[in-house]
Amino acid sequence: MRILLVNPNTTAEVTDLLTTAGRRAAAAGTELIPVTAPRGVPYIATLAEAQIGGAIALEMLAAHHGTADAAIIAAFGDPGLFGARELFDTPVIGMSEAAMLTACMLGRRFSIVTFATALGAWYRDCVEMHGLSARCSSVRCLDEAFATLTQVQHDKEGLLVDLAGKAVAEDGAEVIILGGAPLAGLADKVRDRVAVPLVDPIAAAVKQAEAIITLNPRKAIAGSFRRPAPKPTTGLPAPLAARIEHRDIPFAAE
Repeated sequence: MRILLVNPNTTAEVTDLLTTAGRRAAAAGTELIPVTAPRGVPYIATLAEAQIGGAIALEMLAAHHGTADAAIIAAFGDPGLFGARELFDTPVIGMSEAAMLTACMLGRRFSIVTFATALGAWYRDCVEMHGLSARCSSVRCLDEAFATLTQVQHDKEGLLVDLAGKAVAEDGAEVIILGGAPLAGLADKVRDRVAVPLVDPIAAAVKQAEAIITLNPRKAIAGSFRRPAPKPTTGLPAPLAARIEHRDIPFAAE
């Protein structure tokens, strides 16, 4: 299996964290193909940045269309996910949706624990977008500055574990999702320090991508994610324009 791992922010080191954690979860023979956004913001933390990142994710998916069996949008919050499911034939997995659906199989209510207060509103909107508000006990965010994205899980490990414990004790969480791409891989390191199951979103996304590839569903021709009718475009990158206009081009012609 070949799975495209699309990071819609510009921090290549975060892509490396995601890829390393994803490869640990992947089955033998699964290849992850990491791609980092060529422009945008270092990490997505607001609704406006999510809109920008979603558009860039669509461009990246179009540029690599036909090169993989499935794709993962590797940003917690799933920017561009529903649009991607419209446009592309191969399955597209949202990292946060995969984490939440996995959490729902491990307990009745989950909490999301993350590293920055700026992420809270966006993550709550993401829970609602996926129709899982009734299963979400809380979104807990650290209220402290951090030095770098790539070191935040190391520098704030103890505080994140404590915050997870509060979500269990005070919010009734039966599963904890460690939300945010910079926390990729942390769940394996601290799983024995939290009283309930932990979910690593990128690991959940890789396993669900593998499952969907194996199930081999057809592309919808009706419903929310059917491919829209062709439409002319102006000024879009050639691969994305071709996809919207139904002029599919090979990857080599990117």
